[in-house]
Amino acid sequence: MARDSQAALVALNRFGFGARGGASGDLVNASSDPRGFVKAELSRANGVLLEAPGLQSTPELGQAVFAYQDQVKQAREAAKAAPPAETPPADQNSPLRRNLSLNAAAEITGQMADAKPAENTVRPEAMQPNAAPPAAKPAPQPLNVIQKTFRAEALARLQRATLVECGFTERLVAFWSNHFCISASKGELARIWAGAFEREAIRPHVLGRFADMLRAVEQHPAMLFFLDNQQSLGPDSRAGQNRKRGLNENLAREIMELHTLGVGGGYTQGDVTSLARIITGWTLAGRQGQLGVPGSFVFNTNAHQPGPQVLLGKTYDQAGLAQGEVALADLARHPSTASFIATKFVRHFVADEPPPALVARLRDVFVKTDGDLKALATALVDSEEAWKAPLTKLRSPYDFLVASGRLLARVPEDPGAYLNNLNLLGQPLWSPPGPNGFPDSNAAWGAPEGVKLRLDIAAQIGARLGNNIDPLDLLEFAAADAASAETRRTIERAESRQQALALLLMSPEMQRR
Repeated sequence: MARDSQAALVALNRFGFGARGGASGDLVNASSDPRGFVKAELSRANGVLLEAPGLQSTPELGQAVFAYQDQVKQAREAAKAAPPAETPPADQNSPLRRNLSLNAAAEITGQMADAKPAENTVRPEAMQPNAAPPAAKPAPQPLNVIQKTFRAEALARLQRATLVECGFTERLVAFWSNHFCISASKGELARIWAGAFEREAIRPHVLGRFADMLRAVEQHPAMLFFLDNQQSLGPDSRAGQNRKRGLNENLAREIMELHTLGVGGGYTQGDVTSLARIITGWTLAGRQGQLGVPGSFVFNTNAHQPGPQVLLGKTYDQAGLAQGEVALADLARHPSTASFIATKFVRHFVADEPPPALVARLRDVFVKTDGDLKALATALVDSEEAWKAPLTKLRSPYDFLVASGRLLARVPEDPGAYLNNLNLLGQPLWSPPGPNGFPDSNAAWGAPEGVKLRLDIAAQIGARLGNNIDPLDLLEFAAADAASAETRRTIERAESRQQALALLLMSPEMQRR
């Protein structure tokens, strides 16, 4: 049983989001056939798709943003046109007025961060002698359509990750979403589109072909907006000549460096420029809808650089949109792409230093199956290295928070706490610091300050839930007899249930995968 429990721990932690608490019996189910338990999710392709009431398509969301922006503009213009309201003279000695100003500022700051202010925050004026009673707290401002959409998308993703049996396919979604990342901090369109981008461009292809995912990603309005391709004009195109504006190489560079070939993948700056020319005209319809449905992907012939282009030694003489689509298909099948993807895949799931033999096998699978991502995932699960390598990878903040919620059997009804904690831990949802996504190494997430913040969050969870939970029971759900003797002794010797729960959440069984 000990060997089976250890394999079950690997199945749940390395490939999934950890065991669920309550009566789920995940560890028992996984221990009977660990490989089969993980691979079962790969046979449920529709289970990767995510649909929830209220989640809309990218064009619908784009039009919602355009309408919201128009409303804001009209309100500002109306405010400027209105005569100034008479205001009573300010009483400079009134602390009540000062308190109102501070409260309003705090309220605005909270709305901007999509976060609720802490209930027990001690305000500066409360520490002053003879302070007047605080002013009544202003009513919170309603969330706008962008904030509402982001939170609804986040909640749907978090609920799926919390409820799913193993979590392997959700881990695959998170991996590919980070590989082909955009950042919600780019602007209002990026923020409202972040969840839709993942639902539309990533999820349908997680168990499909890499080439199809690549095309869906690069033609998605969110990616085109994130990397400014709507600003890229062929120098010899009609639009380029009229506007005296030329190429923007951002998307072309990241396609080659981050999405396909990788650094050192055999391309030159000249290839980047050629690809940038090839994908000119790939854009999104604006609010006026002159090229298509506002917020949708369109090909603008007038912005496309005419004529053949040479990329990686091959001439692409196709006309229009087809030129870029053929070029992407070739990049997806390039040997450097196979090596880059296989290495990154193994680094994510197995070890910071990927076993070379496993990388080579996955690279060969990628090539032989024409980028079949289900075959790639299956080959990973079938490998001996993935089961024998020690659980040394530190969970990312997202993985840690989801694993904790699963073990505690707490299905989120509001995403606020998760979003706030992800911000605190340095992994804000769908908002990486750059187009290379969030890092995937112990060095990135194991820094002392990051570990301390995890401990603070674990302590808060322990203080809130510890009285009603037996941490030793949770340890059985999480690891059973695969738990180390040290972890068991540490929890047994805790001074309180609250402390024991915090220690469990910080244990190797919960922090490592």
